[in-house]
Amino acid sequence: MPEDLMYQRNPDFPNRYISPKKLFHYLQQNYKDSIVEIGTSVLDQPIYKMTLGSGSIKILAWSQMHGNESNATHSMLDLLEIFRINPSIQSDLFTHITLEFIFMLNPDGSAAWTRRNALDIDMNRDFLKLSSKEFRLLKDMVEEQNYDYALNLHEQRTIFTTDEMNAATLSFLAPAENFDREITPTRKKAMAVISAIYSKLESALPNQIGRYSDEFYPTSTGDNLTKMGIPTILYEGGHFPDDYERNETRKFYTLALYEGLKAIANLEGSSKGWEKYLEIPENKESHYDIIYRNVKLNTDHECILDVAVQYTEEVKGNEEEITFVPIVVEVGDVGKKKGWKEIDCTGKRFICERKYPKLDAEVNFKIE
Repeated sequence: MPEDLMYQRNPDFPNRYISPKKLFHYLQQNYKDSIVEIGTSVLDQPIYKMTLGSGSIKILAWSQMHGNESNATHSMLDLLEIFRINPSIQSDLFTHITLEFIFMLNPDGSAAWTRRNALDIDMNRDFLKLSSKEFRLLKDMVEEQNYDYALNLHEQRTIFTTDEMNAATLSFLAPAENFDREITPTRKKAMAVISAIYSKLESALPNQIGRYSDEFYPTSTGDNLTKMGIPTILYEGGHFPDDYERNETRKFYTLALYEGLKAIANLEGSSKGWEKYLEIPENKESHYDIIYRNVKLNTDHECILDVAVQYTEEVKGNEEEITFVPIVVEVGDVGKKKGWKEIDCTGKRFICERKYPKLDAEVNFKIE
């Protein structure tokens, strides 16, 4: 763990799910002088921007563009708690930078715990069409202000590892700005920031930091911001073993956010050390949440196969935490993939109302 920052969890937000109303009330009660409402969502929920610092280097960051990715919101809330307890850390950092942080860009999706907004639009692919009301707010800010960096803050699924064995708890990307994936001066600046984060955290999170493929996506946010000349750092919080509530991920995400801001302040626009970015292992899609191995079905012929299960996440009714629902996502030979949990069913009975597990349906069988 970085020696100059002691992690502190914000006690007001213990759960992975964050109610937009609770967040907005918290910001109004505690940071009224630092926030401004920049607009509203499709369902007329407010969207707030917080401004911290007075430095010459301007950074734009946003959380929960995808509503079911709350770690970035948590990381900013945790940083605010750290700054509250240790104000000198904040003052040292924000003499060099000015951070404009948009909380919960997609409050409708955040309330429903869904990736897309209320019109089922994926805002991260809406840079050109501008079909979503909320994304227009972000793009207007980009076009009206002269930002030096952008932080595109997300989460990734449990399927990713760094080496087909260790979970990709954090992943990063300096997005490409063309189909040739050229390493341009703008990308080098983003790579330098990611390299600094990686250097700080790799000993605390060994073999669990990865990077995404830099395939160019013409409609995506990061690619287009990079194309505009704004070094953009994509953050992805992922799986940590036996931690589906992502408490450990939340901690490391917070530390990575702090180290990213500190690196931007220290680099002062240079691309020093960018080459280390290329040493970060590329994400591999290698895992399911559960694999039942060697399941013998109750069929007329001998049928032995694997059943792969992935959790979907739901918020039910007025609950304030996530419910994990196991869904059958593959049936057959899953030998090339691994499970975070594997169950050998050799010699055991498959008990189900059906003769076989139904694909894309909730698990309704037992193994005894």
